[in-house]
Amino acid sequence: MSDIAKIFHALGDPTRRDMVERLTDAPLSVSKLAEPYAMSLTAVGQHLAILEAAGLVTTQKTGRVRTCALAQPGLDALGEWLAARRSPWARKLDALGDMLDE
Repeated sequence: MSDIAKIFHALGDPTRRDMVERLTDAPLSVSKLAEPYAMSLTAVGQHLAILEAAGLVTTQKTGRVRTCALAQPGLDALGEWLAARRSPWARKLDALGDMLDE
């Protein structure tokens, strides 16, 4: 599976998208991240593993606490993928705007 496919697979699940949203403000412990979800810590860990494999989240264990944070590589890859697809449309819209201005 390509990197971008892993990213879209990871973000295709509403729980994982919510986890990414919640990590936008600051890193959280796994237990804090798991609080709003009606699932076991094992299930949360499985979601985190998918997010990590996609390069969207990193986890770090300090003592008994595992902390999750957003990871830049996956976010950058997603942004680049979107920008590459946005550019042709932007050019077409600019050309349309120029034509309408004439």
